[in-house]
Amino acid sequence: MRIPLAEYGLRELLLFGGAALAGLVATAVWAWYLTPVFAAVLVFVVAFFRDPTRQVPTEAGAVVAPADGRITEVTEAVEPQFLQTRAHKIGIFMSLVSVHVNRSPCAGRVEAVVHRPGRFLDARDPAASAENESTAMAIAEAEGRGARVLLRQVAGVLARRIVCAAAVGDRLQRGQRIGMIKFGSRAEVYVPVEAGFDVAVKIGDRVKAGETILGRFR
Repeated sequence: MRIPLAEYGLRELLLFGGAALAGLVATAVWAWYLTPVFAAVLVFVVAFFRDPTRQVPTEAGAVVAPADGRITEVTEAVEPQFLQTRAHKIGIFMSLVSVHVNRSPCAGRVEAVVHRPGRFLDARDPAASAENESTAMAIAEAEGRGARVLLRQVAGVLARRIVCAAAVGDRLQRGQRIGMIKFGSRAEVYVPVEAGFDVAVKIGDRVKAGETILGRFR
């Protein structure tokens, strides 16, 4: 039976979860009034690194959310580095209470993975997309089409580590786990306008990684 905790957070689970558990036991014996504090920390750590199973849609041509959270941006913008064309841009803000495991938005071949150092602005700040530390993953042959899709994991004010477990040449399935961003962040999906893509979400929508359909190729 699979334990629903993220493998990418094993170090933090052992370090912070172990310390909270030790504090919980110690205070239960010697300082019971502090027990709720350590219990709350333990619950937060376990909840943050939870990794629930998701029902990935099987609909042909669908692109799914790479992260849990709230849609904060639906627009068109030129993506100059990888796609080098005008693209639909969908931004998702992940709060501290969101599931932070990221999933591939579509099936395809990993063409590039590039990490960019940067600032740690609030992930809701419009400047965060261009200025914050991030990792970009370009996926070629998206959903069996000639289109390329870009996923960008963007650090936030508290997020100081981005994990991208995918490597160039990997073949990904839609909804496959590919990493996580630790402690609050933002994920962005770019799909070329010329690829023929219909966006299915709007600002304010709540989405689930690997499960909520962001849009469909025609």
